[in-house]
Amino acid sequence: MGGFKKFLFRGNLVDLAVAVVVGAAFASLVTDFTKSFIAPLISLLGGEPDYTRLSVKINDTTFPYGIFVTSAITFFITSAIVYFIVVLPTAKIIERLDRHKDVTERPCPQCLSDIPVKARRCRYCTSEVLPATEAPV
Repeated sequence: MGGFKKFLFRGNLVDLAVAVVVGAAFASLVTDFTKSFIAPLISLLGGEPDYTRLSVKINDTTFPYGIFVTSAITFFITSAIVYFIVVLPTAKIIERLDRHKDVTERPCPQCLSDIPVKARRCRYCTSEVLPATEAPV
């Protein structure tokens, strides 16, 4: 039982659970945003924003392609919103936070593996390298 408890309270599992809950809430938020703002904008430009009623009939078989079209539009809008509102700003913040971090590794001139900046010998190809006080730019 102790192993199961340890598994449940491991940091990455709790982080994953929080991410799923927040992701579900965010998905609802994006869906409502799409219905409230994006769909009316699409209807201003191209008519009806809900294409679920579109279908084609071939030999008494109905192919409701409108469901796919509506889902594809929703997917692309959701992807764009997630990218521009979550991914892009987060990447910019991480880039700013990492800007002043000290460089601790540099590439080996022989095998191009990452080695510590002050290393005198590569741990992978064992060739001798000149120690550096800072990594070359």
